[in-house]
Amino acid sequence: MSNWQLTDLMQRPSAPQREQGSTYWRDLDWVLLIAAACVTLYGALLVWSGSLANYTSGGDTTSFVKKHLITVLASIPMGYVASRLNHRWLRAYTPYLYAICLAFMLAPFIPHLGARIAGARAWVSLPGGFTLQPSEFMTIALILAMSAVLSEKRDIESEPNNRDVRLALLLAVIPLLIDLAQNDTGTSLIMATVVVAVIAVSGAKRSWVVGLLALGIGGGLLAARLHLLKTHQIARLTSFVNPGSDTTGSAYNALQARIAIGGGQVTGYGLFHGPQTQGHFVPVNVSDFVFTVSGEEMGFLGSILLLILLAVIVWRALLIAFRADDLYGRLVATGITAWFAFQIFENIGMTMGIMPITGIPLPLVSAGGTSMMATWIGIGLLMNIRLHAVRSAP
Repeated sequence: MSNWQLTDLMQRPSAPQREQGSTYWRDLDWVLLIAAACVTLYGALLVWSGSLANYTSGGDTTSFVKKHLITVLASIPMGYVASRLNHRWLRAYTPYLYAICLAFMLAPFIPHLGARIAGARAWVSLPGGFTLQPSEFMTIALILAMSAVLSEKRDIESEPNNRDVRLALLLAVIPLLIDLAQNDTGTSLIMATVVVAVIAVSGAKRSWVVGLLALGIGGGLLAARLHLLKTHQIARLTSFVNPGSDTTGSAYNALQARIAIGGGQVTGYGLFHGPQTQGHFVPVNVSDFVFTVSGEEMGFLGSILLLILLAVIVWRALLIAFRADDLYGRLVATGITAWFAFQIFENIGMTMGIMPITGIPLPLVSAGGTSMMATWIGIGLLMNIRLHAVRSAP
């Protein structure tokens, strides 16, 4: 055999490898992928329109959306990598990923590195005006870690034993305490939702779920009673109950958001033409309150379209969880589904006055590099679980 023939055989993939590569694209959940891509594109348009009011005195009116698109272009490959990870490798190296993300959560406390935004010291400053929020990645690591622990059932067991549940809760308590110390109430609520959902689906005793719900409600009331929460946190959480009590302070954002959404009526003012949006009356309308841009400029019809696309994402995630071929994959998909569903409901709910303001971005829509990256990684993990189930099917 000649040298070139030997080299060709070494470089040419085997038949199973070629088949696996070709089936990867065929077996993807294209409904989920297309819905996520459409939401991302829709969000970029809303961010572009919402950012125009920052350039009334001149400057490049596309600079902010360009920065947002750079984040999107960096996030999608992360989702692709997550979808191609070996299922066993992902599970085996979860403890290291958890430890790295936990250490990264402490970075905002480092002087000259941490950044405080909206009262929360939860970001890390990067060159070029970019920031990262470590707790977003910690949410993913927490889902993987809890799923790995709760899926390690013994042969004679039909449900996780109490020791495994306690270990899973310990893994959750540590980042939750760090998050609360950073005054990041929104991410804390997301993590708490994920914890309850994963434990509930794991098959753990019902008393664990009931106890966690009672602890969450009681702990929140006790924290407010003992003044453990900051004044601005309590004001933001309670202003939705009586939005007319402080229209120039804590309730200002919620009031302006409802004015913007109501003003859009059925068809909206048209992109880049909303008076509330372009007048900069709604603060942070490129991130936390980005849904107001859709409501005002795209109207009821445009907002319903966005809601349908987001509902499709949650629906497909739920299907992947239901069809997972092992408990580990089911728990990971459940955690991601709970994360997406709660964040979507909370973000849109707070703009419409039915939920308290917590500073949670709208997945795939809001400007925010870490949120975009984490969400696409979550979508990649959902694809990973789906592919593993399809290839394992008889």
